[in-house]
Amino acid sequence: MTTLTVLVTDDDQEIRDGIEIYLKNEGYRVLKAANGIEALALLGKEEIHLIIMDIMMPQMDGIQATFKARETKNIPIIMLSAKSEDTDKIHGLSVGADDYVTKPFHPMELVARVKSQLRRYTKLGTYEGIQSVLEKDGLVLNQESKEVTLDGEPLKLTPTEFKITELFMRNQGRVFSIPEIYERVWQEPAYNAENIVAVHIRKIREKMEADPKNPRYIKVVWGVGYKMDK
Repeated sequence: MTTLTVLVTDDDQEIRDGIEIYLKNEGYRVLKAANGIEALALLGKEEIHLIIMDIMMPQMDGIQATFKARETKNIPIIMLSAKSEDTDKIHGLSVGADDYVTKPFHPMELVARVKSQLRRYTKLGTYEGIQSVLEKDGLVLNQESKEVTLDGEPLKLTPTEFKITELFMRNQGRVFSIPEIYERVWQEPAYNAENIVAVHIRKIREKMEADPKNPRYIKVVWGVGYKMDK
């Protein structure tokens, strides 16, 4: 079995080293970077399966680095920040992060988030006995290849965006509340999930819809949640 590699990016060496100890105890290979420039350099030459990315760093911050990483990679990215405001969280998610942990945090909480993200990322396409290719009006999701195409053109979805799209394509006609979406995709209790889910659906629409304000695929059901029509 291939050892999964996690890239820890933070300008605080004690934080990098502390996270490394916990991740290595769980069997992960760990690479470390002190800023976004170092992280992108490692991303270009190493096989990396997940990035832990601090937001506030010198030379290149985590927002810029995540934006650049998303140009070529769809691996999970967990953002770290000392800020707890929703606007900071939304900014990180809007450039392609999959999850967000606020400092200070317990290392085992971060390890649990890493495990959850890697479990979803590595197991996409490994379900047995269920349909692996889903279609809806020119939109095709291939679970085995982890690819989504629209009218034959590939869509660059993050792992979380892929999972949300799969949820709706596999349950066409069903309305999901925001807490249901969060709990099914993030696999943890939904607390203050409204902004997180809304940002991800907005990003999916921007990539998928000719007119994101009048979506064909993931539609809002006012006061209830979201659905994809049959």
